[in-house]
Amino acid sequence: QVQLEESGGGLVQAGTSLRLSCAASGRTFSNYNMGWFRQAPGKEREFVGYNSRSGGATYYADYADSVKGRFSISRDNAKNTVYLRMNSLKPEDTAVYYCAADPFRAGSPRDQATYNYWGRGTQVTVSS
Repeated sequence: QVQLEESGGGLVQAGTSLRLSCAASGRTFSNYNMGWFRQAPGKEREFVGYNSRSGGATYYADYADSVKGRFSISRDNAKNTVYLRMNSLKPEDTAVYYCAADPFRAGSPRDQATYNYWGRGTQVTVSS
């Protein structure tokens, strides 16, 4: 069982930055694919980005087009934590942000169905 807890959400102004954290349990966190998703009011949950081990100590990240160039994902395996750095925030980034873990690396990291474990989410509100 993997437990995830997001933190760092809040109310910010457009154009500013915010960093979300997701603390995970599990002894092999460094091998997990970690994803970030978000759900805006009245909309379905959507992919934001993921971070995946590509070999050795090298990790790969990919992002939705809507956040590419503004958001970045990093991780600290010693702390079992993955981060979502969000720059140049826009009102349309307002959503509940969820982190998700795929310990088995069994499917597409962009697909929500791939992820076995989810956090409860943290609210990000961007005012114009």
